[in-house]
Amino acid sequence: MLSAFGRAFRTPDLRRKLLFTLGIITIFRLGAFIPSPGVNYQNVQQCLQNGQTAGGLYQLVNLFSGGALLQVSIFALGIMPYITASIIVQLLRVVIPRFQQLYEEGASGQSKLTQYTRYLTIALGLLNATTLVSLARSGQLLPGCALPIIPDESIITTILIIITLTAGTGLIMWMGELVTEKGVGNGMSLLIFTSIAATFPTSLGAIWTSQGPGTFFIVLAVGLLTVALVVFVEQSQRRVPVQYAKRMIGRRTVGGTSTYIPIKVNMAGVIPVIFASSMLYLPGLISQFNQPKQGEQLQPWVEWINNNLTRGDHPIYMAIYFALIVFFTYFYVAITFNPEEVSDNMKKYGGFIPGIRAGKPTADYLQYVLSRITLPGALYLGFVALIPLVALVLINANQNFPFGGTSILIMVGVGLETVKQIDAQLQQRHYEGLLR
Repeated sequence: MLSAFGRAFRTPDLRRKLLFTLGIITIFRLGAFIPSPGVNYQNVQQCLQNGQTAGGLYQLVNLFSGGALLQVSIFALGIMPYITASIIVQLLRVVIPRFQQLYEEGASGQSKLTQYTRYLTIALGLLNATTLVSLARSGQLLPGCALPIIPDESIITTILIIITLTAGTGLIMWMGELVTEKGVGNGMSLLIFTSIAATFPTSLGAIWTSQGPGTFFIVLAVGLLTVALVVFVEQSQRRVPVQYAKRMIGRRTVGGTSTYIPIKVNMAGVIPVIFASSMLYLPGLISQFNQPKQGEQLQPWVEWINNNLTRGDHPIYMAIYFALIVFFTYFYVAITFNPEEVSDNMKKYGGFIPGIRAGKPTADYLQYVLSRITLPGALYLGFVALIPLVALVLINANQNFPFGGTSILIMVGVGLETVKQIDAQLQQRHYEGLLR
């Protein structure tokens, strides 16, 4: 294994890509600790040391920013605006025919979609920055913290912080694209991986301090089992065989080859978990705007939301969370994988599934396989996402439990893809991969 890494760094081209990627990751992590102008960094650190943390959707954004959100640093928004913009543009392909046409045009059309994603990222960055500044000034970002995070509430300071946070989002997006172009792996995914991995030492240290060595080793054992499960499912796929008929082109015979369509068990990735987390945060946000005035009583529906949908350890919260993940898994897979389009492409190039007629029967068969394979994928996502919530009930370690939910899904997925890319580049040069 060590010789394989040494071989990777001895290859000049691959070494340059790896060092470039590590350099961008270092800059990204340094930006997470540079406070925005106008933010009282000492007060923020004191509040964080006293245990004040964000919840709901802010906890997810803080995870993707590597803890930079709660410190209101220049990279506080992290990569989340770009993720949201990418998802929106992808979903708009179903609603806006022009977007679908651009996607089908190839590289030129997809470059335009990428440009639209960049514009939308900056717009969402402005919106998120404004919301973050408002939350920091009102004290809702760190509930229970009496110290002012932004002492100067003047318009100039507010505008300066918003511009800085938005520029930080644009810089992160640019760095991610640089890694994709000149480094190793997908740049955006690697930056998310770095943000999540940066929180692991602190989380494990907090579990050791608060729960003791026994709980610490139990968490490590659960983490290893979870990683093994995620690797097994992420690598699992149903291979639908495809046969291409022989064709005569001039005096040459082409075709007659056999291949397969890989349908992954988890085709939706981590998107359903993000969608479900965002949807479950909305009721709590609505209830915050309907709090009673002094002397008035809570409305029944607001009280029900506060009791059942704002605590991750409540059974109703867990059940709705699990159901939303299953629903969004089917929804996202239905949008991203079109059996009719796959069937038409196969028919165009003379391909067919053995025993299935071309055309609509092929599309129906693919839809049948897809619906059957998506069910275990949806249940798996729901199970992994519930691990931190169950940890809250059993060992009271939800805030510090690193192995579960969105974090482990992203880390394992990105890690596998990055290793595959390094392995492929090594095989091109040495006929021997990274893990061989």
